[in-house]
Amino acid sequence: MTRPRSNPASHAQLDLEHFLPYRLSVLSNRISSAIAREYSTRFALTVTEWRVMAVLGRYPGLSANQVSQRTAMDKVAVSRAVARLLDAGRLARAFDDDDRRRSVLRLSEAGYAVYDQVAPLALQFEQHLLGDMPADERDLLFRLLDRLDELELRAESEATPD
Repeated sequence: MTRPRSNPASHAQLDLEHFLPYRLSVLSNRISSAIAREYSTRFALTVTEWRVMAVLGRYPGLSANQVSQRTAMDKVAVSRAVARLLDAGRLARAFDDDDRRRSVLRLSEAGYAVYDQVAPLALQFEQHLLGDMPADERDLLFRLLDRLDELELRAESEATPD
C-alpha cells in the first residue's frame, strides 16, 4: 500500500537560493574545498586543522576554546584537530602562567614550517579568486561582511536569554 505523499505547496517554503545562511554556507564550503585540495594533498591537513593553525599563526598563545570562539567552529572538531596537530608535532602546548589549569597553544617549529608554506598559498588563492574584482568592490565586500558580522552578533545576543 502506498502512502499518500504530502503536498509540498501546503508546507512553508524556503527559497534556498535567496536564503543568506544557505548561500554563505555553500560559498564558504566551495571556497574552502578549493584551497583545501592544495594543502591537504601537500601537507595532509584537514580544513579544520588548517584553520586552527592559521589562527594560532596569527594569535599564538590561545586556548583551544579561544580558537573555537575565533573560528566559530565546533569545540569538539577543534579539540580533535588540536589533538592531531599535537600528535603530528605541529603544535606545542604549555600552561598559562596566570592559570595553570588552562593550556595555551602555539605553532611548533614544524607547524611554522607548514604555516609558512600554506599561508602564501591561501593568499595567492584569495588573490586569484578576487583578481577580477575592482578594489572598490573588494572594499565594499569586506565592509558588508563586517556589517553582517555585527548584525549577526547583535541578533545572537538578542535571541539569547539573559
